[in-house]
Amino acid sequence: MNDSHIVVHGSDTREWCLYDFDGHASHIAHGALIETIRIAASAEKLSISWKRRNDTAETSAVYDVHFQPQAGLSNDPLLPFIESRVVQRRMMKRHPLSNEQKRALAAAAAPGLEVVFLETGSDKSNIAKLLWRSAYVRLTCPEAYDVHREVIEWNARFSNDKIPEEAVGVDPMTAKLMRWVMQSWTRVNFFNKFLFGTIPPRIQLDVLPALFCGTHALLKPKGPLSGTDDYVAAGMSIQRFWLTVASLGLYLQPQMTPVIFRWYARRERPFAASPESMKIAKEISGQLEKLANIDKQDDIAFFCRLGESSPPRSRSLRKNLDDLIIRS
Repeated sequence: MNDSHIVVHGSDTREWCLYDFDGHASHIAHGALIETIRIAASAEKLSISWKRRNDTAETSAVYDVHFQPQAGLSNDPLLPFIESRVVQRRMMKRHPLSNEQKRALAAAAAPGLEVVFLETGSDKSNIAKLLWRSAYVRLTCPEAYDVHREVIEWNARFSNDKIPEEAVGVDPMTAKLMRWVMQSWTRVNFFNKFLFGTIPPRIQLDVLPALFCGTHALLKPKGPLSGTDDYVAAGMSIQRFWLTVASLGLYLQPQMTPVIFRWYARRERPFAASPESMKIAKEISGQLEKLANIDKQDDIAFFCRLGESSPPRSRSLRKNLDDLIIRS
């Protein structure tokens, strides 16, 4: 590593996280990081080029990023929004996006991704039903419980590397109950079976946010995602899209579980011990295709909701740069 070259080590989480199908979610995140590097480099009048090393393990992608001076290069207009970009898990205003805003977002995702806006009342109602079903799987399979227990930091407003409790998106009473229940799968399973334990979180985390937003957006590639580099490139486009959301004064929440369950269903890959989970995943896959008017063979890179809201008072923070750098 030197002033003109850095090496990015991008491990994936497929071995323990069911939401990282074949590492694809991580590959998208790698692409978002590379795009962030590109945008940040513009402030130093540098352009970048990148290439993934082919001789590394599939689960531990390594990327060489090279910097080249470029006289006259202007700061990327998305540069100011790298630090302010945030997830909004709570309800937003139902104000529709303007045509100008939608054009800006479509341009940000191009040329790699096409944006489909799902913004009518009927769209939102159908997506709420879709997320209701998806959340049932998310909350009732032990494979997902292990992930949720790992990624939430309880009794916290901010967290450097997890989702702080106050940013989860539920009311304080539900959060308190969740904190106690999630101490063991036995408690979770009991509440789900006998005390309708999935109902409050599904209403607060899925149904109401689906109904109260400006629009839902589905980002689909113009060609098939056939390998790691395609997902990385998709992640770069997604980051431009998300930063453009922030530049427009809007907020965004990813809603990727239906997309990820569809990845499993299309490939007949079980992700949970319960056959019911896979059965519902196949139903979700068909519902999502009908909703977005896409064919079974079409890939989906990203699914989210966005709109106007007040800034979240709680959020995940970024790790300090010194914690991320490996100095050689």
